[in-house]
Amino acid sequence: MVTRLRLDLAYDGTDFAGWAEQPGQRTVAGVVRAALETLARGPITLVVAGRTDAGVHAIGQVAHADVPAAMVADLRRLNGLLPRDVRARDLAAAPPGFDARFSALSRRYAYRVHDGVADPLRRHDTLTWNRPLDLAALRAASVPLVGLHEFTAFCRARPGATTVRTLLALDWAREPDGVLVATVEADAFCRSMVRSLVGALLAVGDGRRSEAWPASLLGAPARADDVLVAPAHGLTLMSVAYPPPDEFAARAERTRARRTGPQSG
Repeated sequence: MVTRLRLDLAYDGTDFAGWAEQPGQRTVAGVVRAALETLARGPITLVVAGRTDAGVHAIGQVAHADVPAAMVADLRRLNGLLPRDVRARDLAAAPPGFDARFSALSRRYAYRVHDGVADPLRRHDTLTWNRPLDLAALRAASVPLVGLHEFTAFCRARPGATTVRTLLALDWAREPDGVLVATVEADAFCRSMVRSLVGALLAVGDGRRSEAWPASLLGAPARADDVLVAPAHGLTLMSVAYPPPDEFAARAERTRARRTGPQSG
């Protein structure tokens, strides 16, 4: 007998080679799986909502694991086994049909960038930009990117994988401390898509490109070589949205039929 656990996770991605396990690399999945296997006293498989890249952080990551029903799923014990740069925020038995990846409706990211004197205490999660950024231009250039589009120009291609995505939200705000925050939400993201969108928009915000330029790249047949992939450390996975519990299984079935392959920012 097994029990499916839902894990809500937060981590500082600075010292990780991303979420996905890689031989000889320190990864978030590697340390979380190792801690769970200590509790389960046996091997487990970990499934995640979105595979974050090296250096990307998370506040609202979600994963699931099928563990022996007899395993004591104790949040304090799990956090006691995890390194200090990863915390389990919640740990509970998942409702029937729940799949951390395929049941998800959307993923929401935030990208932080400062165009002034940055707070040194936020250096690990905020990009410092050495040119003034125009908030109105950033917002105007973001509007036509929202919706269902072919985002090949902003993605690192993977053979056989689609780069058609539905961008649900893309907007910017300046916080009281001067930090500009881009909020980006989609049903899913292809590799480096969020950071590429931000990189293109920063070129608009500092005046090097027109407001129409990012949208002009939509539908391009190949990645745009002149689009900057913004540094990873400014990006944080904020949350993953799910339907009501009675729709978990149906949502997962529909998503599997439509798309397979890694999701990352």
